[in-house]
Amino acid sequence: MDDYRWLDATAQADLVRRAEVKPCELVEAALARIEADNPALNAVVTPIAPRSGQADEPFAGVPFLVKDLALELAGTRFTEGSRWLAGNVSTHDQELALRCRRAGLVIIGKTNTCEFGLSPTVEPALFGPTRNPWDPRCSTGGSSGGSAAAVAAGLVPMAHGNDLGGSIRYPAAWCGVFGLKPTRARVSIGPEYGDVVSGFAAEHVLTRSVRDSAALLDAVSGPALGDPYRAPPVRQPFLADVGTPVGRLRIGVSTRPRGGQQVDPAWSSAVEQAAELLERLGHSVEQATPDGLDDPAYGPSLGTVFGAATAWIIGYWCRRVGRPPADGEIEPQTRAYWESARRITAGEYLLAVEALQRISRRVAAWFEVYDVWITPTLGGGPAPLGELVGPEHDPLRGARNAGRYLMFDAELANVTGNPAMSVPFGFDDQGLPVGVHVLGRYGDEATLFRLAGQLERARPWALHRPPAAIPTGPTTARRSS
Repeated sequence: MDDYRWLDATAQADLVRRAEVKPCELVEAALARIEADNPALNAVVTPIAPRSGQADEPFAGVPFLVKDLALELAGTRFTEGSRWLAGNVSTHDQELALRCRRAGLVIIGKTNTCEFGLSPTVEPALFGPTRNPWDPRCSTGGSSGGSAAAVAAGLVPMAHGNDLGGSIRYPAAWCGVFGLKPTRARVSIGPEYGDVVSGFAAEHVLTRSVRDSAALLDAVSGPALGDPYRAPPVRQPFLADVGTPVGRLRIGVSTRPRGGQQVDPAWSSAVEQAAELLERLGHSVEQATPDGLDDPAYGPSLGTVFGAATAWIIGYWCRRVGRPPADGEIEPQTRAYWESARRITAGEYLLAVEALQRISRRVAAWFEVYDVWITPTLGGGPAPLGELVGPEHDPLRGARNAGRYLMFDAELANVTGNPAMSVPFGFDDQGLPVGVHVLGRYGDEATLFRLAGQLERARPWALHRPPAAIPTGPTTARRSS
């Protein structure tokens, strides 16, 4: 089973095309890895009987995992990490699931997520915590942490994630993998959803290689019938962008968070090293921050919109389940968010959306001057398990503690709809991954893929792998290459 563990999805599919391996062999090897390693990781929570694909599809036979949030598969348990939905089974396939299967991916399971995606750590009461492959005492980040852990540990070469405010990019950074949030509407979220939180939500994957992310976006992007938004057209396949020279970019860089929080030196140093590398590669790099983040309406408006999102999530499930959650069926933090959110009026929500759209126009003007904005993905990490959880006696404790890490405005990409990515960029003094965040211009994934390909060639992160054995207790082994 280890013959394929560290091959990316493109390489695995190439073996199938050359008839050097059968799709069933790739799937059986991945299932064996999950059986061996998942009890310690707790990344995969629901097995799915595999369906075979055709050999002429771009990812024919490649094993794939789907996050247990938003992306439904008919006849499969669908919980969104909540005890309230423990017995829920999907009755339809989301469009993205159909496109993944048409691309040849073989879905073999669902990955763990925090309850309704509302936390930056994957520690749901329903399934228990997912452990970081680099140190099992640590969080993977959330809410796509189950998928990030599975990719980092080599269970599968790539796995589905979604992102309402950093939920692909945060776990990518803490698990040492590549995570891209596409432009708004690049990937359909239909047929169940149309406009999620005024277009904040995005679907894609976490991968070990840039080319896998690009090739899958080629395979699954494009509007579906009735989608409320459409992303700008692209000039060439994203996969071609990975190897295309990026040219000379004007890059804004910042290592100081808006709130003045203390940044882990390893994370600020990673951005400084990235800036030096990019200058050597011919780019223009200077200290700069997008206009609009200094608007006093930004923080309060975000709070209103994300609060309304919680009210929508619980209201959606009340309607679908036919009853509100009983005592103990949703976690203390979720209930606290919900109780607060129910006081938000429709008018307050729309005023907040209007304010964020005004700020988005200022950000768009900034991107007329700069090509990308680079910061640390987080302020440090990964957090110890338990630190970002809200217990019954203090349900908002995890939210308060999250401020130690979520300080670089990753949610700006969701507000504006711009593409953004977290790129692995070294390790801290504990041997744990560090990530660099790159925000791009609206509709311009091409520049991000070109830049990511350049960084991947200069600093190849896939050579570094977490410990081969993943115990459930304390460990001192962190990194091997």
